[in-house]
Amino acid sequence: MLTSNRHLKNLVIRATDGEIGTIDQLYFDDQIWAVRYLTVNTTNWLDGRKVLISPLSILQTDWNAGRIDVSLTRKQVENAPGIDTHKPVSRQHEAEYFGYYGYPYYWDGPYMWGPSYFPTAQPPLMSRENALADRIKTQSTDSHLRSTEAVSGYQIDAKDGEIGHVDCFLIDDEAWAIRYLEVATKNWWPGKKVLLSPAWVERVSWEESKVFVAVTREAIQTCPEYLDTVPIDREYENRLYFHYGRPPYWVEEVSHAAAYAAIGR
Repeated sequence: MLTSNRHLKNLVIRATDGEIGTIDQLYFDDQIWAVRYLTVNTTNWLDGRKVLISPLSILQTDWNAGRIDVSLTRKQVENAPGIDTHKPVSRQHEAEYFGYYGYPYYWDGPYMWGPSYFPTAQPPLMSRENALADRIKTQSTDSHLRSTEAVSGYQIDAKDGEIGHVDCFLIDDEAWAIRYLEVATKNWWPGKKVLLSPAWVERVSWEESKVFVAVTREAIQTCPEYLDTVPIDREYENRLYFHYGRPPYWVEEVSHAAAYAAIGR
């Protein structure tokens, strides 16, 4: 299911032995466009400090109850390595975090979540010793994490000029991947919103507060209109990708998986 990051905000995170807090924002990888962490506000617990929860720990999302259940205890979260959410999260901090929980590194594998495309399809957790040994090899690698809150409002630059700004993100809550950027074009093209795939993003610039995309203004202007009051279905997605002449993400992922399987034989 595709949902806006706005709909995820304030969802309750429940551990196996009680509530942890509510979702504040999301950290995503601007190369793979996967949501790597949920930033959780612990309110009256832990003096209100924010903690990071990886989608690797998610058991289920109960939309009716407004809650996400995770396979962690409150004590595990309390004792997890502290990360200052007001500063960029470094790969070294991530390695320490993954080592604590014994998770396989998402950056150490061919797929979106390292060994697989989905965080719920992970192999058994690594031992603490293996995680710490791997950390030594990977801690110098740069992290590419950005918060949805920080990037919301960034200007979108097409190949031939500005088209609008990032309004929010549409997230696949199974793969925990950002499937689309919802773009408001009101300053250029009143009354219309459009969706752009992260696969068409060339780069994100912190310095300029811009997202550069490899499509033209004309292509965007004539694309299928997006109505945020109507659920996105596969028919709409097919029309969108056909318009841009690009392969859809579900085809790309199958091809990617087949290529790596062939290499492994």
